[in-house]
Amino acid sequence: MTLLPTTKRFVIPAKLVLDPDRGAGIHFVRPAGTGKHGQGCPCHYAVLHAVILLVLGSISGCHVIYKPAGHEPDYYYVNPQKNLTTIGRAVLVELDNDSTYPHIAADVTDALFQALQKKQVFSIGAITQTDPAWRSLQVDAAAPYSFKQLGTMRKTLNCNAILTGTVTAYRPYPHLSIGLKLKLIDLSDGQLLWAFEQIWDTADKTTEKRIKDYFHAQVRSEITPLHEQLIVVSSLKFVKFVAYEVAKTM
Repeated sequence: MTLLPTTKRFVIPAKLVLDPDRGAGIHFVRPAGTGKHGQGCPCHYAVLHAVILLVLGSISGCHVIYKPAGHEPDYYYVNPQKNLTTIGRAVLVELDNDSTYPHIAADVTDALFQALQKKQVFSIGAITQTDPAWRSLQVDAAAPYSFKQLGTMRKTLNCNAILTGTVTAYRPYPHLSIGLKLKLIDLSDGQLLWAFEQIWDTADKTTEKRIKDYFHAQVRSEITPLHEQLIVVSSLKFVKFVAYEVAKTM
């Protein structure tokens, strides 16, 4: 088994999740108060991390939640027993909205749809929650699906996987911040293919730098300090950046 990449700040398992429909999953979180010596030493957690991955690697349907290397979002979930490139076609359902800004769910859904189209991991379609085809299914996007519902969705939406999620938070001022929770479900067997949960805040210097780097690469020309400031206060540009970071994890 090939171990998944982690950053230098190693993580430890917080809990093992067993789901009769989806198999096993490990949740790794960064320990508080880790130091250079003693029980909190990162090397101890690195060894524990590797051992648990090796032990559970043979479990069918095991999902691993890990912290990737580089400047990617902090946490996302993948199913090592599945290959996203073999999905064929997936449908993105308009996101639910837990914020107090009714427009943001549609904006994020649209940006995410465009970002996934550019990524080209699989064919992607989109559907609103008011679409008659979706309403006819009478399913809760956030709830587990029965095998009958999986088959009905696959036939009605003409796809092999469904991407659902929620805008968990949004704040345009005093500085932009947004939270997303997403999951991609295989409609052939109900297994979790991929999941993502993250909060972005432009007050965070690391996030601000990633935003600037992203738009420098997009514009491919010189950006003035004034332009850089506009980037971190523009909600539409911010949402595009968020969608880009989500798509990068697939």
